[in-house]
Amino acid sequence: MRVLTGIQPTNILHLGNYFGALKPAVELQREDELFIGIVDLHAITVPQEPAQLKKNIAFATAAYLAAGIDPKKAILFQQSRVPAHAELGWLLQTIARIGELERMTQFKDKSKVKGQNVSVGLFTYPVLMAADILLYDTQAVPVGEDQKQHLELARDLAERFNRDFGQTFVVPKPIINIASGRILALDNPEIKMSKSAPSPKNYISLMDEADVIRKKIKSAVTDSETGISVDDGRPGLKNLLSIFSLVTNGSPEDIAASYAAKGMKELKEDLAEALITHLAPLQAAINDYLSQPDELEKIVAEGSARANEIASMKISEVKVKMGLSL
Repeated sequence: MRVLTGIQPTNILHLGNYFGALKPAVELQREDELFIGIVDLHAITVPQEPAQLKKNIAFATAAYLAAGIDPKKAILFQQSRVPAHAELGWLLQTIARIGELERMTQFKDKSKVKGQNVSVGLFTYPVLMAADILLYDTQAVPVGEDQKQHLELARDLAERFNRDFGQTFVVPKPIINIASGRILALDNPEIKMSKSAPSPKNYISLMDEADVIRKKIKSAVTDSETGISVDDGRPGLKNLLSIFSLVTNGSPEDIAASYAAKGMKELKEDLAEALITHLAPLQAAINDYLSQPDELEKIVAEGSARANEIASMKISEVKVKMGLSL
C-alpha cells in the first residue's frame, strides 16, 4: 500500500510529534511504500525567519532518520524541491469551493486570532495538502482527528476531478493515528501539546535536557485528588499516564495500579526519569545527523529527486486531462 505522511518544519518537535508522526512512520516503512514530506511550503503560511526555517528543515529530516527511517526504503523528500506540489495545488484550487475552505475548523480557529491579517496561504493550504496526497496516487494517509477534515477535502477533490476530467486520482483513505491525539499539553490538559504554544511548559521537546524535563513534568498540571487512577475526569493525570505508557510500553491502568500506594510526586519523578532514558538515544542520533550537514543534504536531495520523478508524471497527466498540454 502506498502511504504518505509528513511534518511541518516549524518550531520545536516534541513528544506529540514523535509518537504521532515519527514512530508511526518507522512502523509503516516496514510493510508499505512510504513517502515522507518535510512540508516546508505549509510552514510558510505563517511568517518564518529564513535562517531558522532552514535549520528546522534539517532538524525535521534528522529527527525522522534518528527515529529509524531508512531513506533506501522510504522516500524522504522536501516539499519545495518538488515543483509539482505547488502546481497541482493551484490546479486543484480551480475546482475547490470557497465554502469548503471556509468550513475548515483549523482556519476558523487561527483566523479568530489574526483576523484580516491571516494569510491567503493559510486559507488555501488544505488544497495544497490535497495536492501533496494526490500527486503520488496515495492510498492511505495517517491523520489525527484534527486532520480528518482536510483528508475529506482531498477525497472530495479527487472524486470531483475524476468525475469532470476522467479517472486520474486515487481516492485516499485515512489511517487514524490514535497516539497523536493522546498527548496533551502539560500546562493545559484540555488541549493538544503544540509546537506553537507560547509557553515551553506546554511540551517536552525532543531535545530537552534532563533537568528541563524534570522541571516540566514536576510542574505539569494535575489535580488535588488523592490516589492514582485512569480517569477522564482527571485529564492531567490521565495525560501523564498516557505518556508513561508510551515510553515504557506498559498499559496506563497497570502503571496507575503500581502507584496506588505511592502518589503524584513519585509518579512524576519516575515519569521524568523514564522520559530522559527514552529520549537520550534519540537525542544522540539527532545530534549525530546534524553534525553531518552534507550527508543530510544528500539524503534530502536524493529523496526529493525520486519524489519529483513520480510527481512529474502525475502533473503531466493532470495537465493533459485539463487541456493544458498541446
